[in-house]
Amino acid sequence: MIPEQSRGQLLAKAALACICAALLSGCLSARMEETKNAATGIAEGESIVIIEASYHAGNETEDNFVDCVAKSVQKGRQKLSVYPDDAFVDDLFPWFEPRTMPQGPNALPELLARPGVAERIRDTGVRYIVWLNGDTERTGGGGSLSCAVGPGGGGCFGLAWWENDSTYAASVWDVELAESAGEVSAAVRGTSMVPAVILPVPLIARTQAAACKGLATELKAFIVDEESS
Repeated sequence: MIPEQSRGQLLAKAALACICAALLSGCLSARMEETKNAATGIAEGESIVIIEASYHAGNETEDNFVDCVAKSVQKGRQKLSVYPDDAFVDDLFPWFEPRTMPQGPNALPELLARPGVAERIRDTGVRYIVWLNGDTERTGGGGSLSCAVGPGGGGCFGLAWWENDSTYAASVWDVELAESAGEVSAAVRGTSMVPAVILPVPLIARTQAAACKGLATELKAFIVDEESS
């Protein structure tokens, strides 16, 4: 049987090793991909609109992720002008209401063929419609934490961990050319953990935030670049 003091020292060393590994690696792995069908570019006065996938198509993209991407592409180098999605839906009423909106970029040609729809979109100054789809899911986890309070004080011991996968794709439709320009995607996997030796130390892998940043960076480069890759 391991003495209580030795047990505490072993747990402390194990937790310290986990903390160091987490800080060094970030516990995140990311993959960005791009598929480009045509040359792109955007002129002054033109903008993009980011539309989240309809609930008819499966998992509805989280509102906070859509907002994150919209804000991120308007910052830094190669920043883009973003037309508010709520205003776009109102301008195109009733074609982009939840129960009548196209089920992705492939359905846009049929919509644009309707009288007056293409003209309404051009009036907004929107050059690209970006269809955003994806979600963040917990894919695994394990370990355990135990906490106790005694006459000499209290504390927690153990290690709990879990994994999240954040996978998102942005399909880009060129309104001017009436064709799909391609797609960019981000897939981020992260392991979060809570080691505890007396006090728990949460080490959270923020996969959704990393996916937002990566996807926004790729999307800006994709649209601004005039050369087809």
